[in-house]
Amino acid sequence: MEILFFLFVAFVAVGSGIFVVTCKNPVNSAIALVNTFFCLATCYVLLDAPFMAAIQLIVYAGAIMVLIIFVIMLLNIGTVDVVKSSHAVAGGALMAVLIGIQALYMLNRGEVANLDGPMTESALREFGHTELLARSLFTEFLLPFEVTSILLLVAIVGAVVLAKREV
Repeated sequence: MEILFFLFVAFVAVGSGIFVVTCKNPVNSAIALVNTFFCLATCYVLLDAPFMAAIQLIVYAGAIMVLIIFVIMLLNIGTVDVVKSSHAVAGGALMAVLIGIQALYMLNRGEVANLDGPMTESALREFGHTELLARSLFTEFLLPFEVTSILLLVAIVGAVVLAKREV
């Protein structure tokens, strides 16, 4: 039963992801992205990682999506009329098929990387998901964490500058 639920959630996530890319209205695309985030949080729950599911919902589906919607409203992005040629559609379809074949190959023949890592089941039971994640984030991955925060700040400032270019 759990496999069927996972397959349903994965199907909805992929469908929402396709809708994010193909939708012409940016607000509808952002709402589809929120649906994708909810599906990913459900996958985290299925993987017995409730903290990651909560962070997925709070940070991405909550804060980041509010920021994206704010920028869309601030920049007044309307629908874009794009003329698609048959070459672009054929190229995109070919790339999708090649990526799908590669993904299926990796799923069937690939192996899990880093099997002998420090995150064992006994360590998870002793410390818990949250403490291990925080310890790793603020020691080993502190620089990428700070660089990401600076990039988000630059993106916000850039959106405000683009919105105020008429003044």
